[in-house]
Amino acid sequence: MSASKSKRFDLDEADAERLLREAREHKGISLWQDASRRLRRNRPSWYALVFLIGFGLLSFLAPLLPLRSPVRSNLDITLSAPTLDGGDSNYLATLDPQADSTTITREIEKDYWELSGMDHGLISLRRGIFGSWQTGHWLGTDHLGRDLLSRIVWGSRTSILVSLAAALCSLLIGVFYGSFSGLAGGRIDNLMMRIVDILYSIPFIFVVIFLITLIGDHRQVLEEEWGLDREKVFYLVIGAVYWLTMARVVRGQVLSLKHTEFVQAARVMGASTLHILGRHIVPNVLSVVIVYLTLTIPAVMLFEAFLSFLGLGVEPPRVSWGLIAVDGTSAINPLRIHWWVVVFPALAMGSTLLALNVLGDGLRDALDPKMRGKE
Repeated sequence: MSASKSKRFDLDEADAERLLREAREHKGISLWQDASRRLRRNRPSWYALVFLIGFGLLSFLAPLLPLRSPVRSNLDITLSAPTLDGGDSNYLATLDPQADSTTITREIEKDYWELSGMDHGLISLRRGIFGSWQTGHWLGTDHLGRDLLSRIVWGSRTSILVSLAAALCSLLIGVFYGSFSGLAGGRIDNLMMRIVDILYSIPFIFVVIFLITLIGDHRQVLEEEWGLDREKVFYLVIGAVYWLTMARVVRGQVLSLKHTEFVQAARVMGASTLHILGRHIVPNVLSVVIVYLTLTIPAVMLFEAFLSFLGLGVEPPRVSWGLIAVDGTSAINPLRIHWWVVVFPALAMGSTLLALNVLGDGLRDALDPKMRGKE
């Protein structure tokens, strides 16, 4: 009887090949692959991601686009309404095509500010593609006759850079601090969280104002010795105050993971705390971290716009969405409403913030382990 049962489970070579072929056809998928599949099926979130990628590329490639200078003013066309003209070819027409690169760079900086080497390369490439042609005032001009379309596109670069810098600082500081606090536990966890509570009690708007004002008194030393201009310091200051909530969120997730079987097994095998953090804890909280980052970026954008509105953010001639908002308020009067000065910047900023929130909601559903394998 036992012999017949043992023969019943014997496999010949053909059966083994068939089973291996079926196993290869039914490969499992990881959490990230499943999340990517479900995110693509979530149409609003997928379209929001595509919009953000496209808008980010548009912002990054601003020097390559045939836009007018965002800081060149023309008092003859102040507060002119949007027009759908085909553009003109006067821009950069005064530049000698045979001039050396140093002369061209010096002439270009008159219409911009101190650009990076990459931006100079993109502008040179733009001259080769579009020549001296530039777009018309498709979104109108502001109270100084500056092209609104160009200011919105160039201003988005500042807002995006500030948001990414703050998100990176929040990611690096908050994840490490919160995960280490939650995993250490005991008195160390209690001390670290009390520090966070103390920092939370400080009104950060006054801290940021104080730091930016203090740094402004030593800006020459920072630029000469450390290579930090006001804009870079502005990025770091904003990013340094947005890690507290991230630390608390990560700590809560770590507390729910520290007593799981795989963490206990790693401890029994002699793994160090840093090894457990990097190999087991942090990868399991990344889904929550990514979702929270999509909520941090809109908050930082609004905070940057608020500081620039107060005159504590980006300084002219550079441009940001906060400075554009200041220009919009100066153009509003009870006698005549120049709607384009307010509507178009509000649409650009509002659509970006809406897309980030929709993407964050979709990522929350896609990265939820409880939804894995479900439609």
